[in-house]
Formats: sequence, C-alpha cells, structure tokens
Amino acid sequence: MSGSCESVSGPIVRPSGDLVIAIAGNPNVGKSSLFNALTGLGVETAHYPGTTQEVHVGTARAGERTLGVIDLPGTYALGGDSEEAVVTRRALAELSPDVVVVVLDSLNLARTLYLALEMLDRQYRVVLAVNLADEARRTGISVDVERLSTSLGVPAVSTVATQGIGLTEVVEAAFTVALEAAPPPVPYGADFEALVEPLSSRCAEMECRPLGLTARACALALLEEQGEIVTGVDAGLAARAASAEATIRSHFGESAALHLSRERHGVAGVVGEDVVVRAEPKGRLSRDAWSLTTWPWTGVPLAILVAGSIFAFLFFVGAFLASAFSAVWGTYASPGITALIQTIAGDGMTARVLDWGFDAGIEAALSVGLPYILVFYVLLGLLEDSGYLNSLAFLTDRFMHHLGLHGRAIIPLVAGAGCSVPALIATRSLGTKRERLIASTLVMFVPCSARTSVILGAVGHYVGWQYTLLVMGIVFGMWLTIAFVLQRMIPGESGGLVMEMFPFRRPSLKRVLSKAWTQFREFLFVATPIVVVGSLVLGGLYENGLLMKVSEPLDPIVGVWLGLPAVAGVTLLMGALRNELALQLLVVLAVSTAGHAGAQLTDIMSGTDLVVFALVNTIAFPCLSAVAVFWRRNGLARTLAVMGASVALALLVGGVMARVLPLIGLE
Repeated sequence: MSGSCESVSGPIVRPSGDLVIAIAGNPNVGKSSLFNALTGLGVETAHYPGTTQEVHVGTARAGERTLGVIDLPGTYALGGDSEEAVVTRRALAELSPDVVVVVLDSLNLARTLYLALEMLDRQYRVVLAVNLADEARRTGISVDVERLSTSLGVPAVSTVATQGIGLTEVVEAAFTVALEAAPPPVPYGADFEALVEPLSSRCAEMECRPLGLTARACALALLEEQGEIVTGVDAGLAARAASAEATIRSHFGESAALHLSRERHGVAGVVGEDVVVRAEPKGRLSRDAWSLTTWPWTGVPLAILVAGSIFAFLFFVGAFLASAFSAVWGTYASPGITALIQTIAGDGMTARVLDWGFDAGIEAALSVGLPYILVFYVLLGLLEDSGYLNSLAFLTDRFMHHLGLHGRAIIPLVAGAGCSVPALIATRSLGTKRERLIASTLVMFVPCSARTSVILGAVGHYVGWQYTLLVMGIVFGMWLTIAFVLQRMIPGESGGLVMEMFPFRRPSLKRVLSKAWTQFREFLFVATPIVVVGSLVLGGLYENGLLMKVSEPLDPIVGVWLGLPAVAGVTLLMGALRNELALQLLVVLAVSTAGHAGAQLTDIMSGTDLVVFALVNTIAFPCLSAVAVFWRRNGLARTLAVMGASVALALLVGGVMARVLPLIGLE
C-alpha cells in the first residue's frame, strides 16, 4: 500500500513463495483447519512479545507454484485492544501478505462478515472462504457464493476445510486477485461517509501513514482509537481526529467507534440475509442435542454420565492397556535392551545403571503415557470436536457464578484436565482481571492428565476403583472449597455470559486423533528424556547405596508425617518437573528392585502409601511449566502464595489420610 515510509519487522520472517496469503477468521470457523490442510508439517510458530498469541507460518505447493501461508490468531474484529486484534494487525503490517483469505462460517455468515468488511476497509486483496458448508446443509442453510461475491466485489468459494473441499478454488482465486487492483471498500451510510471524508482528506496529505494504510483506513483506525495508529500521527492530525469524533458523536448521539461498528454490522446483516438460503433442516439431531445438554433436568445427569464414562473408560481400558504394555515390554523389549547394554557396558554397576534408564525408564514413561495420557487426550478431543464443551458452558453458567466466574470459564477448567499450560493461556478470554485470576488459580488445582495418570496408575491399578473415587472426591471437594474462598477473598463481581452457540456436529476421528497426537507428542519427546535421565540418576544413587542417604532429610515429613518410604519423597520432588515423573520413577524403583518381570508398586508400598502418594502429588505439584505460565500472567507474589498453599494443603490432607485409611481397613 502506498503512503508508508516505515520499516516494520517482527518476531517471524515473511514466508517465501510465488504468493503469500494470510488466513484470517473468527475463532471456531475452521481457519486453522484450512491452514493445516494447505501446509501440513514444517510449520514455524512465533509469539509476539508481551502476548500469548501465536502466528503460524508454512508453505504449500500449488502445481508448479509455491505458496507462503500465514495463520493469524482467531479474532472477531481488527479493531479494539484485545491481544488477538493487536497481533493480527501487526502481523498483517509486518508480513505484508499479497492476499488475505477470510474464512467465514456458513452457519453464522452475517457475524463473520464483519471481519471481512474490516479487511476491505483496509483495502487488502481478499478471498472469502465460506466454510462449514457441510454442517450448514445439514441444518437447511446454503450460501449463494456467487451472489456474495457480487455484493462485496471479491471472490467467494464454498469450502469444507476438514475434507479439503474448495481448497484448490481458494488458492486459484488468490493467485488471480493478487494480479488485480485492491477492491474498493464497501461504503457505509451517506451521512457517516460525509463526516469521515474531511479526516480522510487530511490523512491523504500525510507522507508517511502508519502501517501503510490508505487514507480512509487511517481515518477509520483513528476513530476506533487503535493504539499503534494513534501513537503514530502528529498532534495536528490527532486534533483533527478528535474534532471528527466530536462531530460524529453530536450527529449520531454515540461515539464514532460505536457507530462505525454499527454501520459494519448493518452491512454484514443485509448482505448475509441476502445471500443465505434457508430450507427445512434434514434432521433435528443437533438442535435436540443442544436442548438436552443445556436444560438442567437433562443436562446435569448427562454431564455426570459423561464424566463417569470417561472415568470408567480410563480406569478399565487404561488399566488393561497398561498391563498389556508391561507384559509385551517384559517379553520382547526388555531382554533385548538388557542384552545390548551388557554387550556395550558389561554386567557391572554401569550396566545396571544404564538398565534403570533405558529399560525401566522408557517402560515407565510409556506404560503411563500411552494408556492414560494419550487415551485421555482422545476422549477430550471427542468432547471438544462434537461441540459438547460449548453446551457445558451454558449449562454450568449459574453454578459458575457462585465461584465468581461465568459459564465460559468451564472451558479452560475442563481443558485443564488435559494440560494446565494451554488451560492457563485460555483464561485470557475471560472478561475481567478478577475472573482471570480466579480461573487461573483454580486451573492450578485441577488434576491434569499427568496427575490423573498418577491417580489411575497408582491407586486405580493397584488399590481399587473405590479408593480412586475417594481420591477424586477429596481433590474435587478441596477444589470447591478453594473456589468459594477465592470468590469471597477477591473483590468484584462476575460478568454475564456472552458466547456463541455452536451446533453439535459429528466428530472427525481424523481431526481428533491428529490433535491428540500433537498434544501427546510433546509428552513423548519432552517427558520421556526427562524420565530416562531421572531414572539414570535414581539408578546411580540406588546402585551406589546413596539413595537412602539422600532421602534421610525428607524423613520427618515424608516418613513420619505422611508414612511413606523416604525414597518416595525424592520421586515426589522430581515430579515437580512433570507430575507423572513421580509415579514413573516409583515404577522404575519397583522394577529395578523386584526384577523386570512382574514387578509391582505394591512390592515397595502399601495401599495406604499409594493413596497418600497420589493425593500429595496431585495437590502439591503442578508442573514447572504451569508454574512459569501462572507466574507470567499473575506475578511472583501470587505464584508463591498459590504454591505455598498447595504444598501446605497436600501435606495436611496426606498426613490426615495416612492415619484415617488404616482405620477403615486399607493396609
């Protein structure tokens, strides 16, 4: 765009290719599915400083031509000061795409057209990808893409990104419009355009407009008070913008930014109504499912049934898979690894230490990760992909208000059952600082998949489902108590629930498995080396007779108060790196002490010990990655307070249960 003499650079390099496109869109419209379908592997990711937003960059091939692809953060609008909007504006300015592909939702076309109108206001070359066409058809909705293209003056293509439908047409349209002049913006009301014109004329006189915007786009950005635009103009233009704002406010009775938003929504509504054709839906399944899952009399029992089903599946299937994996490993992998180590290092102490790491260590990592963590990610992915988590937010809204939150907060809390780190990041979507603080603190006490795997792998596998439910009940009761305390300690009120109702849909097994593998891959390639190194350290201490000496300082707390073997304290401390590491190192200790074939944790710990161990690990030790994210978002003082409270609660609950459990008959 002309009129800019700024040099901009960011944390990520503009991709190379015959054409560079940026993919923009609202959250949950399939924007990332389109990006993944185009680029596959080899994607570069960058965070903009001071934000949690990611920008992904990749490349694709279109016949003999190459395509650079930029996946922008999901955002409802370019204007405003949200992280998503600020990062999107910066990325567009710094990476200078040739074409912007705006992904629209066929089911909610008018709403998603708002972002497309903003792109046209900035005179980007635009292609519209009208996505989710298959889901729209099932609800009796179709979009006349030719009419939409005529209305806005840009190409529009019907797509189903998850199936690759329409991708070729989107790419071809992008190559075509890249050779054409930028389309003119869609005009708004005559009165509004007349009042904006003087400010646009003044912007046109600038030699260097911020971010290379056109004169009209610069004027609109000034009226919206976009931070990077306002700080980039001189005092004279700022005064002219203030004058235009006052005139518009006097004429329309509201701020210029609010009226501009109203104008865009009006155009989006008119165009959306004109191009959408509605027919009788083919089935009522999605609508009925939404009603059943959000009406309290049916939604609450269904939520309990879903939670119980997940628990039962993990308990029975996970336990079966864990036993099967250990048997297969002991029969086929372990003898070969041991023989290889002895060939290299002989049969002395060095070989035994290596055996701890590369035999028992790898077995421990996989015997916990595959049956419990990977399976949990698959189950969570099915709930998310079906749309159930969205209805759960509506169902729990009233209850969440008692905790100082609203229904949308249930999504990061449920996500925390998978991994605390993305759940903590997801709390940024909550409206107030108070809500973000309460939600992020509660996420720290939600048992993530790693901590759940410790409960299932230690208590469920060796002690019984009754005691597994007992541990879960104690943790949930403690979590509720913390939530009510935070609600009363932190001043302020929770806001109302404003979120979109996404329809239920048939989960895509390919999409679910792909996402589960992406999440599990981080565990596999990050956690397993930690387990191996930890096992080597543990093995070195054990084989040299030093393990008990290292454990002795922990005995007053671990041995006397908690009633655990002192060495369990060492594994608990190492579990701060990753929660499941505590259990895996215990497994390593049992395997190496009792022999690789048929080794059990019950060889070194009683049932009471295992329950107490699981409780302490679950309550006291969110992993260091989660602590780091919490620190970044809430500060050092709050982080130390939460960590201190979690350790104190863990020791209190663990010590009490160490004395209560034998009284009810658990050895």
